[in-house]
Amino acid sequence: MDMWKYFGITHTDHTVMNPMSLAKTRELIDLLHLPDGARVLDVGCGKAEFLCLVAERYKVTGMGLDLSAITFKEARKNVAARELTDRIELLNMDGGKYEPDQEESLDMASCIGASWVYQGHQRTLKALSKMVKPGGLVLVGEPFWKIAPDPEYLRLTEQEADAYEPHPNNVQIGVDLGLTFLYSVVSSDDDWDRYEGLQWQAAERYATAHPDDPDVEVLLRTMRKNRDAYLRWGRDCLGWAMYLFRKP
Repeated sequence: MDMWKYFGITHTDHTVMNPMSLAKTRELIDLLHLPDGARVLDVGCGKAEFLCLVAERYKVTGMGLDLSAITFKEARKNVAARELTDRIELLNMDGGKYEPDQEESLDMASCIGASWVYQGHQRTLKALSKMVKPGGLVLVGEPFWKIAPDPEYLRLTEQEADAYEPHPNNVQIGVDLGLTFLYSVVSSDDDWDRYEGLQWQAAERYATAHPDDPDVEVLLRTMRKNRDAYLRWGRDCLGWAMYLFRKP
């Protein structure tokens, strides 16, 4: 089954496509203090909800990049419905291949839950920091280990133990790169339960509505495997946070 199709189906009901509540996301946006006319970039923008919220809060222009044609279509609808097409540009592309017209030209660059674009947390921070002006903001969303993961959890979810770091390490990685750490917000169990639970419901609903889709068997098998891994281990061992840094 195509990865983007699976992701699109399971995230049908998500507004923000990560384990963070909309309320916490808005609170974080209030702390950005972006100046009028600021230029912002969101790599792996999903449905562009974060960009829309930023543009509704501040007088900024933004660009969103996403590789999935499915979520890109939803992003375009979202931006149009919010009447933000004059301030938000969307590109359906691999964010890792994007280069701004000039280095150090953005007021904020973000990559929220898509560090795979740059092959990891550290490389994501490096890539984004090159794009922002001195004094500009770098915002990332990244998983972290709350406790050491069970080997069976790693096997079922096809992950490696070194894929993520503990929460303090995610901060220190940015500090070691010369960034100034400003703030972080951490997902709660409720945030995670909603993020995961919406995927289960969406997959089951899709399977019922599309019984002749040849991908339904793989969809349900994959979703239920991930669901069981979350309920047994993931809820206790895997965290998620958004980290805000400033470039000196």
